[in-house]
Amino acid sequence: MYEALPVATVRTQVTVPLRLPDGYTTTTRLFSFNGLVDAREHLAFGLGDWAGALRRSAAGGAAPLVRPHSECLTGDVFGSERCDCGPQLREAVERISAVGGFLLYLRQEGRGIGLYAKLDAYALQDAGLDTFEANVALGHREDERDYTVAAQMLATLAVDRISLLSNNPEKAQQLGALGVEVTEVVPTGVFLSPANADYLAAKASRAARTSGLPFVG
Repeated sequence: MYEALPVATVRTQVTVPLRLPDGYTTTTRLFSFNGLVDAREHLAFGLGDWAGALRRSAAGGAAPLVRPHSECLTGDVFGSERCDCGPQLREAVERISAVGGFLLYLRQEGRGIGLYAKLDAYALQDAGLDTFEANVALGHREDERDYTVAAQMLATLAVDRISLLSNNPEKAQQLGALGVEVTEVVPTGVFLSPANADYLAAKASRAARTSGLPFVG
C-alpha cells in the first residue's frame, strides 16, 4: 500500500479551536506537510476522536471517516450559493467530529483550475454554459483535480483505510488506484438553492455523481 507514492512528512501539528459561522464549535488537530507532490499548502484536520478512530481501524473496526474537500474560497469563506461547497464543508466538520476522522482541505480551487479561472468560468456560465462546459471553453479539462496529495497525507498520518464521505465516485476511484482502501462511500447531503440548481443538475448529469440523493435546502 502507498509504495509508489513519494514520502511526505508532517511539518507542523497544532491544536486549534474552531467556531463555524452558525455557532457550531469543535476542536481540531491541524497538520501541515513537507514533501507533497505539488508543493501546495494542503491541510489535514483531525476531528473528533481521530486517534481513537485510527486505533479502532487498526484493530479491525470501522475505518475513520475522511472527506477530501477541495478549496472553494467563494463558497467556504464567503457563503456563495452558486455552489454547494460551503454547506458540504460545514456538514463534513460535524459528521467527522461525531465519529472521528479527517477532513483533508485540498488547495484545488475551481476543480483545479484556480480562483481567477473559476470566476472566468462563472462568466461563461452566466452566458449559458454549464460548469463543465465552461472549464473546457477556457482550455481546461472538465475536472483537473488530482488526489495524489490526499493519498500522501493519509499515508503520512498512518491512515491505511477510510470510510469516504463524498458524492463523487472519481475520488474513490483515484484514491483506490493510489493504494487507499476505501471500505465504504458515505454520501453527503445535496444542498439545493435557487442559485445553485443548474450547478447541481450539471454535476448530476455530467460527472456521474451518486444518484437518488435527497436534496437538502
